[in-house]
Amino acid sequence: MRQRQASQGTRRSREFEAFVAGAAGRLLHAATLLTAESPDDNPRARRLLTLALAHTYACWDRLRGEDPYDRARQYLALRFAHGAWRRHGVLFGGRTHPDSPLSRLTPQERLILVLRLYEGVAEQQTAALLGLPAERVHTICDRATATLLHPARGPAPAVVGAKVAAS
Repeated sequence: MRQRQASQGTRRSREFEAFVAGAAGRLLHAATLLTAESPDDNPRARRLLTLALAHTYACWDRLRGEDPYDRARQYLALRFAHGAWRRHGVLFGGRTHPDSPLSRLTPQERLILVLRLYEGVAEQQTAALLGLPAERVHTICDRATATLLHPARGPAPAVVGAKVAAS
C-alpha cells in the first residue's frame, strides 16, 4: 500500500514538473503583463505565478481531464483581480513600470486585454470568469485597445511669437 502511494506521489510530481517546465514561462509573461511590471524586475508577477502554480498543484489530482494550464490561468486572473480591484491596488495593482504601454490601463482593462488578446480566451469565458456581462467585457476590451492604439496627447504646444488680436 505504501509503495503504491509513493509511486503515485512520484508520478504526480513528475507530471507537475513537466507542466511547470512547459507553462511557467507563458504564465509568468501573462502575470507580468497584468502587473505592468518590467520583465526584468517583476516581483508581483512572480508572486502571482507562485500562487497560481501552488493552487494548481494542490488540486492536481482533482483535475480529471481538465487542462491544468486553464486552471492556473484562471487562478492567476482571479488572484490578480482580487488583489487589484477589491484591495484598491495594495497587493498587486499598485506600482507599474512607467515604460510599459499597459501601465496606462486600469487593472480591469489590463486583465481583460491579457485574457482576450494575449491568452485568446473567448469573450463569454472571460465574462463568466470575471462575473461581468459579455457586452461589458467587449466594451472594456475595445476601450483598452483604443487607449493603446491611440494614446492621449498632451496639450498643444504654444506658438511662439503669435499675438492675440483684440476685438
